[in-house]
Amino acid sequence: MKINTAMILAAGRGERMRPLTDSIPKPLLKIRGKPLIEYHLESLKRSGYQRVIINHAWLGHQIENVLGTGKRFGLDIFYSVESQALETAGGIVKAMPLICPNSDDEMFVVINGDIFTDFDFDRLPPYLSEGIEAHLVMVNNPSHNPAGDFYFEGHRLHPNQGCKLTFSGVAVYRKNFFAQVQSGVKPLAPMLRAAINQELISAQHFTGKWADVGTPQRLNELNKKS
Repeated sequence: MKINTAMILAAGRGERMRPLTDSIPKPLLKIRGKPLIEYHLESLKRSGYQRVIINHAWLGHQIENVLGTGKRFGLDIFYSVESQALETAGGIVKAMPLICPNSDDEMFVVINGDIFTDFDFDRLPPYLSEGIEAHLVMVNNPSHNPAGDFYFEGHRLHPNQGCKLTFSGVAVYRKNFFAQVQSGVKPLAPMLRAAINQELISAQHFTGKWADVGTPQRLNELNKKS
């Protein structure tokens, strides 16, 4: 069954982006005249996705006002509202009834709302092999993360062998990966490291355009390239 649901993570306060994010949520900051989050929506539509869940906290009403129901993108957009940012795993768990509303919904895509990329979502696996709980898209290490995040070798992430790459913020997950996670604030990184130690995560290396739009300087650099 083809995955047709994606979640875009958009609940962060964007502290490193201040003062820009004092009055606008980071996913609505513009690159080449278009809100960052709209690039993801357009790319998801091109790849055949139908449903998108967006979590938000800080100034989230602005995101809803701009994107609405998703009709102008040809998508069905649903919102998971957080009174405080729950971090990645916590936000996914809270949104799970929206992400997987039916018992046969097993897998979904998650995208960081603050990345800029030309990654083609058609390149993600249509399903995860038995024994694999997540599939991460890895990229070359940027200057602000020279040590990388996880070891990549042979289409898998390993505890200590291979080359160290950076997690792009794009991934496929099984619903069961989050089954034992309690509601509330919960980071994702410790869960990923534990699963990597058990060799439960597959991966791919993407070498195309990718940027973590984490600071005003990086935003300005992207806009200068337009």
